[in-house]
Amino acid sequence: MSADKHHKVTQQPQLSFWQIFNMCFGFLGIQFGFALQNANVSRIFQTLGAAIDDIPILWIAAPLTGLIVQPIIGYMSDNTWNALGRRRPYFLIGAVLTTLSLFIMPHSPTLWIAAGMLWIMDASINIAMEPFRAFVGDNLPKSQRTQGYAMQSFFIGIGAVVASAMPYMLTNVFDVANTAAAGDIADSVRYSFYFGGAVLFVAVGWTIISSKEYSPEELASFEQHAKHSQSIENTNNRSHKQYQTGGIIWMVIGAIFTAAIITQDLDKQLYILSIGIFAFGPLQLFCARKLTQTSLCENKRENNGMLFNVVDDLFHMPKAMQQLAVVQFFAWFALFAMWIYTTAAVTSHHYATSDVLSQAYNDGADWVGMLFASYNGFAAIAAIIIPFLAKVVGIKLTHTINMFLGGLGLISFMFIEDPNQLWIPMIGVGFAWASILSVPYAMLSSALPAKKMGVYLGIFNFFIVIPQLLAASILGLLLTVFFDGQPIYALVLGGVFMMVSGIAVLFVKQDN
Repeated sequence: MSADKHHKVTQQPQLSFWQIFNMCFGFLGIQFGFALQNANVSRIFQTLGAAIDDIPILWIAAPLTGLIVQPIIGYMSDNTWNALGRRRPYFLIGAVLTTLSLFIMPHSPTLWIAAGMLWIMDASINIAMEPFRAFVGDNLPKSQRTQGYAMQSFFIGIGAVVASAMPYMLTNVFDVANTAAAGDIADSVRYSFYFGGAVLFVAVGWTIISSKEYSPEELASFEQHAKHSQSIENTNNRSHKQYQTGGIIWMVIGAIFTAAIITQDLDKQLYILSIGIFAFGPLQLFCARKLTQTSLCENKRENNGMLFNVVDDLFHMPKAMQQLAVVQFFAWFALFAMWIYTTAAVTSHHYATSDVLSQAYNDGADWVGMLFASYNGFAAIAAIIIPFLAKVVGIKLTHTINMFLGGLGLISFMFIEDPNQLWIPMIGVGFAWASILSVPYAMLSSALPAKKMGVYLGIFNFFIVIPQLLAASILGLLLTVFFDGQPIYALVLGGVFMMVSGIAVLFVKQDN
């Protein structure tokens, strides 16, 4: 893929179908591990003694590690160039760590060890996952990026189908036990995690050895030819005073919120929000201090280190990125509600049990794995349809349609009595999932400069993580206070938020 050293290529060439296939294939393995986590971790937590209203706080590891890890890895990969390339070194590190985590996770002897392993596993997945998004932006011209992200969505769907169905298939096809003694993880779950670790390592390894990357000099040449980076770099003008004032305001709000939680004896899960709000204050004060130590000239700001540049870039996002952040916020709140509550919702609402040792509960949990497999299968189909639909009705209306299909699907869980019919709303959920994984990135990619592709995509992940942190903080409280602790209402609320996301995308301003 690299250009000849003596021939400077200024226009980024298009890649063949198989080149795009190879560079996206690793996402099959990453999603295999991610889907095993989504479909089975709540089950593992409940098996090890977690109460329903404790599940959201235990899941906090997943979004929190993404919030921290992705912008760091994005920044580091933007500034990496070695024999393996720019993004591929992080593919390799993430693949090794995630494979080991998948082997260890189902052997957790206690609830808190399982929660700790979730932190490690999710951090490892994020190390590999974040550079894959930037990989498409690096290697494909703008005219092919929609195809590249759609290809990633296709592999995400395929990988998740098999991963989500693994425990069910092992039990019903290979007669592997799906129940175990109290405090033990069922063999069907253990073997699924072993297989997932192997698939992840092989798939990511294939992308590493079959794909190449452009050098930073080549990418700079392509970007200069495209002439689309100037507007972003000229907006980096947030002053020392603005950072200082903002830092104080965020710390005061966070402190007041924390005091209210203590004095009013509010739900302790709200500490996630109050501490997060407070913590953003010192980050801004750090940036203010950095600006006092260096010249305020624009060309000096990027020399202030990783932490400063991540926060500084957050305040200088392109307009389209700011608007798409709202779209992502509502979509990922809905997804997190679905991931952490579908098992509890289906087993209690459709199988009439919350006894994790009962056959009915484990049959219901296995069926949830099949439902998750089905929506990912429909997402693989949707990934093929979405580019054609976008040509007919436009990319924004395409996303709106898909989000409404997903939202109505989640809401319908409350009204469908026969669990065998729950695969039907998963058609809509699958279309929404495929759209979430491709359309916002396709809309965003042309607004990002090549040399900051990784860090901006890492920052974009904030608006995936923050709604998940919010959901982890308040969903348990909402269910307890307003819905008598019935988890089925988490899916209804998620459906409403998904449709709000579909409306929000209509307000995104987009260049042709």
